[in-house]
Amino acid sequence: MPNNTLQVLMSTYNGEVYIEEQLNSIFEQSHAAIKVLIRDDGSKDNTVAIVRQYMIQYPEHIELIEGDNVGVVRSFWILMQHADRKVGYFCFCDQDDVWIQDKTSRAIQKMSELEWSKQGSEQVPVMICTATQLTNEQLEPTAIWPGPLAKEPSFYNALIQNIAVGATMCFNRRTLELVLDNGIDIELNHVQMHDWWIYLIVSALGNVYFDPSPSIFYRQHSNNAVGGEATIAEKMRKKWRSYRKHKNQKLLVKQAMEFKRIYGDCIINMDMLVQLDAFIAPRRSWIERFRYLRICRLYRQSLPENLLFRFLIMNGYI
Repeated sequence: MPNNTLQVLMSTYNGEVYIEEQLNSIFEQSHAAIKVLIRDDGSKDNTVAIVRQYMIQYPEHIELIEGDNVGVVRSFWILMQHADRKVGYFCFCDQDDVWIQDKTSRAIQKMSELEWSKQGSEQVPVMICTATQLTNEQLEPTAIWPGPLAKEPSFYNALIQNIAVGATMCFNRRTLELVLDNGIDIELNHVQMHDWWIYLIVSALGNVYFDPSPSIFYRQHSNNAVGGEATIAEKMRKKWRSYRKHKNQKLLVKQAMEFKRIYGDCIINMDMLVQLDAFIAPRRSWIERFRYLRICRLYRQSLPENLLFRFLIMNGYI
């Protein structure tokens, strides 16, 4: 069985303003067996210098990779490739949040409950994610996001919606092996986000758990790479910008096709395969789109989101 050490995978970029608060919250966790692997994505400020000071303070617990600016998805992918395969668990981490003190102990307890087959002899992929406590730049609470899920996390959700906030995600060693050791080179350009990709994989081949109790203070500021939406108006503006930017690109279909190319042979649930094939099949006319919706079992986590999905299918966006 894997040990209970957890490795934090943190990507940094020009994070000098907030990174000390984040690192302090990591080393103040109630679960003490923590290692931190940081990859700096080409910062131009004092981020690396701050990290080096923490390496002096915690010499056995922090490693640093200095790299070029490759963006969020590739930076976290490199972190996974350099992760310590001897530890039992992993967490993604942003540079500007603050972890609630029991984040890691809660995660490890739940993962240890879910990661073994009923016979107890085979380790299965498992990941957990949680809600976040949104805050302003001064860490003053504003809202909890996302709210309670309408339906359970599943493959039928993961194909078209990501409910996994990467900064809250934890996963076990078997998940890391499944992501990296499949023998097929991945096209990262077809992956929407690293957290979404893992949700998609584990929802099909393992166990996913969503905890509605926040595990981080999710700081919202002007430099967020990805952020929560505290109001309906913010959510609608974000979706409209995304719609205009990505129209005709079929990004969700491309991600699903990449998933099938790599993991299609691993899926033993025939209904999952049927729904996957139906989702990625071309729909060239209104009649084909209407017929698809009649058999579609995919869902998002609210009625407005599901209506939007059906609209995007019918107008050919998806």
